[in-house]
Amino acid sequence: MVLSKNTSRKLEHLDICIEKDVEGPLTNFLEYVFLIHKANSEISIDDVDLRVKFLGKELNYPLVITGMTGGAPGTEKINRDLALAAEEFRIALGVGSQRAAIEDPTLRNTFSVVRDVAKDVPVIANIGAHEFVRYDLRIIEDIVDMVKADALAIHLNLPQELVQPEGGISFKGFKDKLLSVIDRLNVPIIIKEVGFGLSYEVAKELYDLGIRYFDVAGAGGTNWVKVEVYRAKSQGLNVKAMLGEHLLDWGIPTAASIIEVRNAAPDAVVIGSGGIRSAYEAVKALRLGSNLVGMARPILVALRKGVLRDYLSSFLIAMKAIFVLLGIRRLYELYEVPIIITGLLKEWLSCRGFSIVKPRVMS
Repeated sequence: MVLSKNTSRKLEHLDICIEKDVEGPLTNFLEYVFLIHKANSEISIDDVDLRVKFLGKELNYPLVITGMTGGAPGTEKINRDLALAAEEFRIALGVGSQRAAIEDPTLRNTFSVVRDVAKDVPVIANIGAHEFVRYDLRIIEDIVDMVKADALAIHLNLPQELVQPEGGISFKGFKDKLLSVIDRLNVPIIIKEVGFGLSYEVAKELYDLGIRYFDVAGAGGTNWVKVEVYRAKSQGLNVKAMLGEHLLDWGIPTAASIIEVRNAAPDAVVIGSGGIRSAYEAVKALRLGSNLVGMARPILVALRKGVLRDYLSSFLIAMKAIFVLLGIRRLYELYEVPIIITGLLKEWLSCRGFSIVKPRVMS
C-alpha cells in the first residue's frame, strides 16, 4: 500500500512518541505547586464524587483523553480502544487531526469508529488552524459530523509547523475565519494548543471573539518540536533539524498557562493538559483553575503495553485518594483548599501580575 505524506507522517508521529524521548527540556511547573495534607481526614474513597458536566454530558471524572490519532491504516483500532476506555470510565475523548480523512474519505472510519463505541460521553473533533482557515463551512461541519462530535477542537501548533519537514505555514486569516464560523457551527469550538501553552493575551483575544473553551496544552509533556527534529534528522534535513534545536525550550509551562488562561477567561471551560503524568499533578492542575485535565501520551503508552484499563483505574482511584488526603468530597471544594506556589512559578505569576482564580462554570 502506498501511503500519502500525511498518512505516513501520522504513523511516524505515533512511533516516535511511543519509542523516543520526546519530553522536555521544559517542565510543566507543577513541581512548584503543593497542596496541604489533612492527616485526620475522616473521608473514605467511597465518599468522593468527582462527577462533572462537560459539553452537556455528565462525566464520572474530570478527565479528557486528548486528541492523538486517526487518519492512517491501523489507527482505527487505537481510536476504538481509546473510545472503549472513555465509555467504560465515563471520561471525554478527542481524536487526532481529521485532515487526512478530508483528503482521503477512505480513512473516515479511523475517526468515526470512536462514536460507534463511545456513545454516551463527549467526543471532540479536531482540525489544525491552517486547515480551518482554508476549509469552507461545509467541510468544517463534515469534520464535526464525521465523529458526531460534541465540540470542535482547533489546534494551534505553530512551533511544530515551523520545524516540520512539510510545515512552515502561517495562520493568517485565523481570527477572521473564527468570527465567520463561531455562530454558524452547531457545536462549541475549543481552542487547543499542542504543547506550547496559551497565554493570557491569546486567551483574552479569542475569548473576546466568543470562544468559551480552551485546552492549554502547555509545555512540559510531549514536545512536538522535538518530535519533528527526529523526523527532520531521519530525512537528512539538517537545517530543519538545527532550527528545531533552537526552539526546544520554547513554550509556556502548563501550570503557568492554566493560570494565564483562567485570568483571561474566568467563566470559560479550561482543560489543563501538558505533561500530566500523575494523579497528584492532575489534582494540582485542577486546583490552579482548570475545569478538567487532559492526557495523551501516557494513555497511548499504556495502550501499547496492554495495560490501559489498569492504568486508568489506578489513576482515577488515585485522584479520589488525593481528595481523601485533602479532606474533601467534591470537585468544587478543591478550589477552596490551601495551595502553596513556590520557585519559578511564583516568580512567573509575580512578573505577570496574576493570581489563582477559581472557575465560575463547570459545563
